[in-house]
Amino acid sequence: MRIAVISDIHGNLAALEAVTADLRLRKVDQVVNLGDSLSGPLLPKETADFLMAQAGWIHLAGNHERQILEINERSGSGDIYADQQITAEQKAWIASLKPVLRLNEEVLLCHGTPASDTTTLLQVADRNATAQEIEDRLGLQTAAVIACGHSHVSRSVRNAKGQLIINPGSVGHPAYEYDYPYPHKIESGSPDARYAIIEKAQHGWTASLINVPYEYAQMAELAAARGRQDWVNALRTGYTN
Repeated sequence: MRIAVISDIHGNLAALEAVTADLRLRKVDQVVNLGDSLSGPLLPKETADFLMAQAGWIHLAGNHERQILEINERSGSGDIYADQQITAEQKAWIASLKPVLRLNEEVLLCHGTPASDTTTLLQVADRNATAQEIEDRLGLQTAAVIACGHSHVSRSVRNAKGQLIINPGSVGHPAYEYDYPYPHKIESGSPDARYAIIEKAQHGWTASLINVPYEYAQMAELAAARGRQDWVNALRTGYTN
């Protein structure tokens, strides 16, 4: 079984369409989306339309899906913009999604960690999590494969128990700055859209981390029109500035 894992689209429809075209060429059996699909200054409504039309795809809620449904005075601009753009039907759709899902007896899907949609499993801010930190965040999970998103950092790890933990990286938002738990930057180093394929092979599960080039200029222009220069730089270069 070949499973395509996508995450952190953030309303970047052009990147999502490029990833979808690529994964179809690779003849995957299942597509799973780990969430944070809409939030940002780009095309949240159109991205929701696209995702809802993909027959057989499995979708999770990320922290931003939850935050879009909980808009308040502390909400970020990306969540507010998505909330203003998407329809009542689309809000009902994201409200139906879960942050953690057992795909089958061997594969566990989560947005952040099995216990939190805002904690990164394989990262601590801008550094790789240690083996002990990963184990602490996995808790008692026994799945052979754990797929996570949230950090936007492509990475795969096989722990001492033989579990494969993978983060496919971000489809649509290749760089950002954040202030928790301390000010830091996440920079993928290229404007490429990213996803992963996991596959059950003779001796166990394998992971491939994939970069997909796409025409990002339109998305960068949209970000500029919305006054988000931080997104313009990220979309064009994979760096924050």
